[in-house]
Amino acid sequence: MDATLTGPRRDRELAELAGGVAVDLLVVGLGVTGAGVALDAASRGLSVAAVEAHDLAHGTSRWSSKLVHGGLRYLAHGQVGIAYESAVERHVLMTRTAPHLIRALPMLLPMTEDTAGWQDRAAAVGLRAGDLLRVCAGTTRRTLPGTRRLGPAEAGAMAPALRRVGLHGAHLSWDGQLCDDARLVVGLSRAAAARSARILPRARVVELHGDGATVEDTRTGETLHIAARAVINATGVWASSLTRHVRLRPSRGTHLVLPAALLGGLWAGLTIPVPGEFARYVLALPQTDGLAYVGLTDEPLVGPIPDVPEPTEADIAFLLDVLNSVLDRPLRRSDVLSAYAGLRPLLADATDRTADLSRQHAVIDDPDGIISVVGGKLTTYRRMAEDAVDTAVRRRDLTAGACRTRRLPLPGAASPARLARVPAPRRLIARYGVEAVNVLAEAPAHLHRPISAEIPVTGAELLWAARHELARTVDDLLDRRTRLGLVPAHRDAALPVAGEVLELAARR
Repeated sequence: MDATLTGPRRDRELAELAGGVAVDLLVVGLGVTGAGVALDAASRGLSVAAVEAHDLAHGTSRWSSKLVHGGLRYLAHGQVGIAYESAVERHVLMTRTAPHLIRALPMLLPMTEDTAGWQDRAAAVGLRAGDLLRVCAGTTRRTLPGTRRLGPAEAGAMAPALRRVGLHGAHLSWDGQLCDDARLVVGLSRAAAARSARILPRARVVELHGDGATVEDTRTGETLHIAARAVINATGVWASSLTRHVRLRPSRGTHLVLPAALLGGLWAGLTIPVPGEFARYVLALPQTDGLAYVGLTDEPLVGPIPDVPEPTEADIAFLLDVLNSVLDRPLRRSDVLSAYAGLRPLLADATDRTADLSRQHAVIDDPDGIISVVGGKLTTYRRMAEDAVDTAVRRRDLTAGACRTRRLPLPGAASPARLARVPAPRRLIARYGVEAVNVLAEAPAHLHRPISAEIPVTGAELLWAARHELARTVDDLLDRRTRLGLVPAHRDAALPVAGEVLELAARR
């Protein structure tokens, strides 16, 4: 079966389940972890249904920093195991799973007159330890260069917006940057579908059991039962709403969206120490579309868990204050184009601050027969999925092969040498890999152009999403398959093209 996700396919597969077809594994949640679980299980030969209340990547997985990182912060807290796991999973993603979606990003940690000597030494030791983990994970310098110290002139050249007065230099390291976290989720979902997994967004779980679930098709309002031999709850911060045996302390992480020009055309990321904090940083991350993201906060969530969390003005002010501590020209609140917030599904313990909670993941097989995978982070989604499926196979006596996802490329993935030969614009290759040619081939010529001078996204990308990636609404197109919705003015400018594309897709 091919990797194309369409509305008719989704509706047909949901009807099959309503008709009594049972599956080996039901996955609840289609963020990065749930999509990873679906791919892992389907690639082992299990029959899989994966349901999601909203669209693909609707929740936390589209609100990340879009980094595939090796865990500098974890090393600073002595969490070597998590840092090594992160380095290994980063290697798998950058060299096999999705090399087309990830680029090597230089990161500068500036040393200023406010930097204490012990902080400088601690940063150097931590970065060298991270470089050692890179080597241990098998990542060569061709994929990620090593770390080194820069003088003030070199640091200023890489990040022109840095304040030169009092700048003593910077530590240079490298990490992986996703072009878009939501595109990773879509790629995982398509790869799972190519192995016969049923990918079913807009199917909300009403009641979850160890042998299946009662599900509402939110497009029609109809209710059905899905029978399964095993159930994995991969709903992140919403996991405890489906089983009483999971205890989480969600935290809110906020990012600012800024014009990259205000940061001097930033092309290297900045790692900025938070004053008065140990091993806590704010990151300024250049994007490939003329924007920069600045994040992130780590604040406990109080109250009910929203479908779409909102950043607070206190979060925005905090990020601006830390960023401005190293800039020559301070930024104002009016410079912020928008802000977004995501929720981390942190495991609860006795620690007071969510910033101090471990990012380790856990697989919980509860007495009700539901297996939940919680905690963790985007970089280690594959390992989380592997552990969850291993548990389901072992505890539910399923017949399955060994995990294969270390070696499975996503649709569009290829070696750097092959990607360099693809006859398509570099920007498209960075998002679609070898499929970039197909993205253009399916679209009429007028959709090959950028939507506007400020928006590099093309109508061809929107059409591909509508025809192959199960985008059925304007929100799907602009808020998840592309990230135009992060800047309200860009979203408004793209609305006519999105409407045209949905009409074209409906005629096919």
